[in-house]
This record gives sequence, C-alpha cells and structure tokens, in this order.
Amino acid sequence: MEKALLPEREKGEDVETRQPLIDELKKVTYIALPMIIVTVSQYLLRAAPVIMLGHIDELYLASSSIATSFCNVTGFSLILGMSSALETLCGQAYGAGQHKKLGSYTYCGIISLILVCIPVSILWIFIEDILIFVGQDVVISREAGNYAIWLILTLFPYAILQSLNRFLQTQSLILPMLLTSIISICFHLPVCWAFIFKLNLGNAGAALSIGLSYSLNTILLVFYVKYSPTCENTWVPFSADVFGKIGEFYRFAIPSAVMVCLEWWSFELVILFSGLLPNPQLETSVLSICLNITSLHYFIPYSFAVAVSTRVSNELGAGNPQRARIALCVVVVLACSEFLLASAILFCFRFILGYGFSNEKEVVDYVRDITPLLCLSIIVDSIQTVLSGVSRGSGWQHIGAYINLGSYYIVGIPLSLVLGFVFRLKGPGLWIGLLAGSTTQAALLSLITCLSDWRKQATEARERALAEQSSSLAQMLE
Repeated sequence: MEKALLPEREKGEDVETRQPLIDELKKVTYIALPMIIVTVSQYLLRAAPVIMLGHIDELYLASSSIATSFCNVTGFSLILGMSSALETLCGQAYGAGQHKKLGSYTYCGIISLILVCIPVSILWIFIEDILIFVGQDVVISREAGNYAIWLILTLFPYAILQSLNRFLQTQSLILPMLLTSIISICFHLPVCWAFIFKLNLGNAGAALSIGLSYSLNTILLVFYVKYSPTCENTWVPFSADVFGKIGEFYRFAIPSAVMVCLEWWSFELVILFSGLLPNPQLETSVLSICLNITSLHYFIPYSFAVAVSTRVSNELGAGNPQRARIALCVVVVLACSEFLLASAILFCFRFILGYGFSNEKEVVDYVRDITPLLCLSIIVDSIQTVLSGVSRGSGWQHIGAYINLGSYYIVGIPLSLVLGFVFRLKGPGLWIGLLAGSTTQAALLSLITCLSDWRKQATEARERALAEQSSSLAQMLE
C-alpha cells in the first residue's frame, strides 16, 4: 500500500544530488525573505499606535500597553495558533495535487476562527472589570477597557487575514502578501497619526486605525484570491461541504493553538513575576527590553519556519519524504547562520544596547549584564521556532503541544520562580528559567524530528488526500 501511494521516483532511490540543494535554497529564500517584511509590517500595525500614544500621555501609554498585552494573550495568539492548522491541511493538499481542497479548507478556517472570535470579543468587553479585579489602577483599567473594546473591530478581519495568509503561503504565493502588507502599513501610519494627534481620539482612535488597516489588508487579499488567475485552481465557490471539514480543522487547530499560546503565555507570566521582585520598576523594564529584542528577532526564524512548514507539507503531500528532509536541512543551515550572526552582533554591542530603550545608566548596565543570556535565548528560540514549523508542516502539532506544556510549565516557569525568588537571582534567574524551558523544547523537538519516519508521514498525507479524492468521485457517480 505504501509503495502504491508514493511516486515512482521515490521507490528505493535517493534524490539526485547535483541540483536539489540549490533548488531548495531558492525555494526557501523565495518564501522566507519576503515573509520577514510581511510579519514585521503586520506587527507594526499593533505596535505603532502604542508608540504614538506614548508621546501624548503616560496614561495612554500604560493603558494601551496593558490592553495590547491582554488582547495578545487572550485573542491574537489564539487566532494565530489555530490558523496554523491550515499549514498542514492546505500545504499537504496542495502537494498532493488536490488544489480544490485549499479553498474549502480556507473557508472552513475562516468560519471556525470567526466562531472563536465571538467569545473572545465578549471577554474583551469586560477587560476593565477584569483588570480592576486583579488589582490594576482604576483609571488605567478604564482606558485599557476602552482601547480593547475598539480593538474588537480588529479581531474579525485578523481571523480572516490569517486564514488567507496560510492559503497563499502554502502555495508559495508570497508576493501578494508582501504588497498588501506594505500598502496596509503605509495606510496605517498616517491614519493613526491623524486620529491620535489631529482628531484627538486617543485610545479609541489608535485602536480604530488598527482595525481599518487590518480590514484593508484583508479586503485586498480577498480581491486577489478571487480574481487572480494564480488562484483559479485553488479558490472555489462556497459550498455546504465546508461545514463537514470543521471537525478536521479543529483536530489540528486546537493543538496548534496550544503550542503557540503556552509559549507566548510563559513569557508574559515571567514579565508579571518580575513586578514582584525588589526594585520592580528596574526588573520589569529590563526584562521587557529583553522580551522586545527577542520578539523583534523572532520574525526572522518565524519566516524560516513558514518556509520549512510550506516546503515540508508540500513535499509530504506529494509523497516525497526525501525532498522534505532536504528542505529541513537547508532551513536549519540558514537559521543557524542567522542566529549565530544575530547573537554575535548583540554580544558585541552589549555595552550600548540598553541606550536604544533607556537613558538610565542603571538600566543600560543591567541590559549589558543580561545580554549573554539574551544571546543564548536567541539561539535556542531560533531552533525551536524552525522545528515548530516542521511540526506544523508534518501534522504532529499534538506532540508539539505536549512538549510545550512540559517544557515551559514543568521545567521553565517553576525553575524561573526558584531561581528568581528562592535563590534571589532576580531578573536573570527568571530569564534563565525561560531559557531552560526553551532549551528543553528545542531538544525534544529535535529528538522527535530526528526520529520521525518521514516516509510514513508522506504515506499518511497521501492517504488523506486520496481518500478525499475517492470520496468526491463516489459522490459524483451517485
């Protein structure tokens, strides 16, 4: 059965060695490099308003920062994680030649994510009460609640946008994503500036500008996939069959969301813990700087992860396990080269790194001292980010979810608390705990990846596609 499902060129033969590495390098860089710009642009849509608000009033800065953090944890991270299910479903279907399935899966993803947005929106309405309940300042909580309510307008287009992004990236159609992201950020910055500084709309104007920009990005992509000839074979009219795929979507979406959220939440928890240390303002400021630096660098390994997820899912769907392995090797080499360069640059500039965030000598010196740990975090995080992309492309997100749970909540967070509070290592102790969690995660993902039976995974991907093809044929004959 396995031999029948795999293409003839894979039977007992090694892939020819003269061109595959060069070809794969071209394919990977074609996906990864533009994705860096796409992810940075979409990140700036939510970050730029907070920066602008900080130039008006400290209250606006504090409230928008708290609201953004809360909404990231409870909403945007959830949607981002769940939409990753389409990397498996669409990627493998495209590789197997089942192009019509991509449109159906994308419709399914949009519907499923919109359903999730409803309870999230209700939660955001009560952010003010939640923040007051946990002891936050009443005035800040009120402004944060106002910001979050207006941010609800962003949640629904964000869900649609993430689904469309996965639909396009699994076909290696990165250029339209790049162009629409650039157009959206160019629209966003002047509109946000006008709402905040000219119309004096404050938090409401900042959040409204984010919603308008995400909506514009989504509308542009909808027009592209609907009318572009490149999507003619993959974008299909909506049909009732879509609802039958919701269960399959959630089967991959839930563990995908768990993978993303467990990791994201652990970093937010450590920032909260830093506020309980002696001199909390210094500790929180420095750890926030570390988190900002790792977050900015994250876009590069994440783009490599998108590339490896796309290539691995396509090749497994096509029944080419050897090609999938080559894609993995190429991306790992590229990622290793990048994170070694990035960590070396950070280490060399550790004496002045803190000045990019603060003029306080105490903060600058603290950042200098913690930079070696930050460099190690960048190395480890890059490895686990790329391997997480492999898990999404291969379809074993459920294993990744268990790994993240154990790495961060059995190893990382408890170790952070012990080192930070019991051994009184303070901020570095908290960060060492996170580093231990990331290292455990990277080690386990590496072990699973090395032990994976790629031929079996290719067979399973082909079986899924051929089974659906047979089912569709039977329905046509009826």
